[in-house]
Amino acid sequence: QVQLVESGGGLVQPGGSLRLSCAASGSIFSLYRMAWYRQAPGKQRELVASITSVGSTNYADSIKGRFTISRDNAKNTVYLQMNSLKPEDTAVYYCNAGTFSTNYWGQGTQVTVSS
Repeated sequence: QVQLVESGGGLVQPGGSLRLSCAASGSIFSLYRMAWYRQAPGKQRELVASITSVGSTNYADSIKGRFTISRDNAKNTVYLQMNSLKPEDTAVYYCNAGTFSTNYWGQGTQVTVSS
């Protein structure tokens, strides 16, 4: 059982930066693959970035080179550092924890990139 709480979203100008945090509790955090997804109105939820239990990362092409996913197992927290933000990055960002058979989701945090 895992509980996930996202924070760090907000309004930022194009070219700006935000760092999202996802705090996990209730299980052995270090054993889960962690990921960030996002969903814009009228669009499907898409995978943004993921990080395995041993630190291997994967990124969507649309954000590669701008976002960095990381995890701090001592703090049971996963981060998404977002730089050079674009209006098309505007979405609700969701934290995900998973194994081959189980998935947990946070409540989401809004990121709005606008002038």
